Formats: sequence, C-alpha cells, structure tokens
Amino acid sequence: MAGAGQQIATSNPKDFGSDAIRIAPVMHRHPEDKPVISTRAVAKGSSVATLIPIMTVVLIAFLIIGLALPVLPLHVHQDLGFGAFIVGLVTGSQFGASLLSRVSAGHYADRQGPKRAVLIGLLTAIAAGLVYILSLYFTGVPKVSVTILLLGRALLGRAESFIITGAISWGLALVGMKNTGRVIAWIGMAMFAALALGAPLGTALYSVGGFAAVAIAATLIPLVTVLLVSRLSPVPTQHGARPALKTVAAAVWLPGFGSALSSIGFGAIIAFGSLLAVQREWNPVWLLFTAFAVSLVAARLLLGHAPDRLGGAKVALTCVLIEAAGLGLIWLAPGPITAAAGAALAGFGYSLVYPGLGAEAVRRAPPQSRGLAMGAYTVFLDVALGFGSPALGLVAGWFGFGMAFFVSALLALGAAAISLRLLFMDCLDRREPCLTSS
Repeated sequence: MAGAGQQIATSNPKDFGSDAIRIAPVMHRHPEDKPVISTRAVAKGSSVATLIPIMTVVLIAFLIIGLALPVLPLHVHQDLGFGAFIVGLVTGSQFGASLLSRVSAGHYADRQGPKRAVLIGLLTAIAAGLVYILSLYFTGVPKVSVTILLLGRALLGRAESFIITGAISWGLALVGMKNTGRVIAWIGMAMFAALALGAPLGTALYSVGGFAAVAIAATLIPLVTVLLVSRLSPVPTQHGARPALKTVAAAVWLPGFGSALSSIGFGAIIAFGSLLAVQREWNPVWLLFTAFAVSLVAARLLLGHAPDRLGGAKVALTCVLIEAAGLGLIWLAPGPITAAAGAALAGFGYSLVYPGLGAEAVRRAPPQSRGLAMGAYTVFLDVALGFGSPALGLVAGWFGFGMAFFVSALLALGAAAISLRLLFMDCLDRREPCLTSS
C-alpha cells in the first residue's frame, strides 16, 4: 500500500505510450499537512501538455544566456579593449562554473525539490544580471570591469545548472520515468530554441543601447520568470536514503561518456562551422549551424518519444551512426549544399543521442537521485564542449578546419560502440535477443 509521497502504479509498462491516458493518484502533503489528492497523466499526448509550462520556463530563462552569446565578445574586445584570450576567458567562465555546480544542483533538486532548484537558479541569474550592470560603472578601469564581468558569468553558469537540472527533474516527476527520453528531448529543445532566439535579440539590444541594454534585459527576464514559476505547483520529493555520489556516478558514467563523444561533433559545428564556410567560400556562413539546429529541433518534435518506446541505447546507436555520417559528409563536402545536408544529418542524429543515453543514465540511477543523475550526466556534456572544442582547435590549426569534422566523426563512432555495449548489457540482463524491433 502506498503512503504519502509515493506514486501508485496503475499502468502496465507495456501499455505506456498508447493514446489511452493513464491516471496515477498521488498522495502528498500540503504545506498545512492536509492530505491532497492529485493526478498525473503519463500518456504520450498528456505528457507533452504537462511539460509545456516547464518548457516555457526553460525557454524564457535561457534567453538570458542567448542574449549575451553574440555581444559579449564585442563588449570585451571593443568597449573594454581586451584581446582574444580575455574574450575567451570571459565567455568560457560560464561553462566552467556550470561544470563545477552540476552535482550540487542535482543534490539540491533531489533534497529540496525541483521547483526550489529552478527558483534558486533564477534568483542567481538575477544576481548575475545585476553584476553585469555593476561592471558598466567601471568601464573607465577595464581590468576592474572585466573582473566583475567574470563574476557575473560565473553566477550565470551556476544559475544555468540549477535551472536545467531542476527543470528536467521536475519534468520526470510530472510525467514519470518511462518518459525520460521525451523529457530530456523536449526540455533540451526549449533550451536550443532560447539560444537561437536570444542571439538576434541580444544583437538588436546591443545595437540600440550597448551592453547596458543587454545587462538590463538579463536582469529583468529571470525576474519575470520567477513570477511564472511561483504559480506552478511543486512536486513531492522522493523519499528514502540518498545514495553516495560514487554510486550515482558508477551508474551514469558509461552513458555519459558516450554522450560526451557524440557531443564533440556538436562543438565542432558551433566552433568551426562558420570558419570552414569562410575558408571554402561557402555562403551564407551560418548555413551549417542553421541546418544543424533546424534538423535537431524537427527531429525532437517528431521523434522525441522514440527513446522511451524503443529503448535509449537502441535509438542512440542508430542516431549516432547518422551523426557520424553527417560529420563525415561535411568533411568531404565539395560545396555548400552538400555541407548543409551533412550538417542536417548530424543534427538529426545528435538530436536523439543525448536524450537516448540520458534515459539510460537515469534508468540506471536510484529513483531518489534523479536530479543528481542528470547533473552528473550533464557534466560529460560540459567536459566535451569545454575541453573537446579546444582540442579540435589544435587539430584544425595543424590540418585545417575540415579535419575537425573528420575527427568528430571518428569520436562519434566511439559513442556508437558504447551504445552497442549498453544495448548488449541490457539484453544479457533480460536474457533476450538484441537489435530486434520493439
């Protein structure tokens, strides 16, 4: 018999994903200790509708990151007068802070609840925006201004960790573990959309009011989002003893490593796509990134449920091979049309590798540590982008920009090997044939 805070299972896992809506009654405690009955719909159509408020929060919150992406280098270089190294340091400090705060964000989401984690992230983002504004008062002393700006970027990195980890944990609590792949895919899609929308918006603000306009927007946007989140209902936290970090890390490291290998291709598109286009005289220079992003969003819209229906490892294996083929096609492309087709293939493939392997990571972790599992899993993405892209830069410096895509394709094949291993491990556990249709 289920007690307070425990979900009563009402559906057979084999029935999951059908059009029939399954309702799972949940007993949890109101803040005034009055028993409250709530329901959760976990079928395909209802799960998407349930995720929309969380996706909206992520979309709005991540605009603050997208705003600064195209204009921060301009501010540091043109307004403050620093060179490429300081530009890279200021830009990268956010990702370093994200890497260092993933685990603490996961712990907080598990213990205090995902809604509180998202709110903490948004409040930290407001503080980051205020620090941005403070840095403008010291533009006459560039070293002081850039130091304050570094602090703001670090705060924003910590905010990003709490927002995205809390949002995914929140989504999993709302629609159930059987929807893990869909949760990661759809919330990640909202994040990508925010980054894409934020770049032109930030450029427009910078052209009108300089970095001050961007800083003010970066403060007001999370403030408005706090008001939106405060109206959403929290979900009860999972009860039970919290496993040690090493236990969760042991469960997620293999899917995480596969995700890191596949994410290096994503980093290559971001860092070297436009440079390759300029080198080979392809126009427009943003063609590769746009083809990649549009294909990724379309694939997640149409097939975001695939990891849950077919299995995360099986979907990741198929998609990472498509990604590798796309990256190889960019390397060999004689012209922009072929290169765009390669980028679209790479985006289509990568779109479901991350949620597919993420579903495997969360499934292997204890249920009371879903936030920590997602935090630990996302660390691998941070490492791939934080260290893989500079390593590819060395390769590109020695052998040309095209070689960065060839190396990324080879690393993606390594992710395919990991996906295959995960698939066979699952099949051995279940004592059934592998690579058969589900």
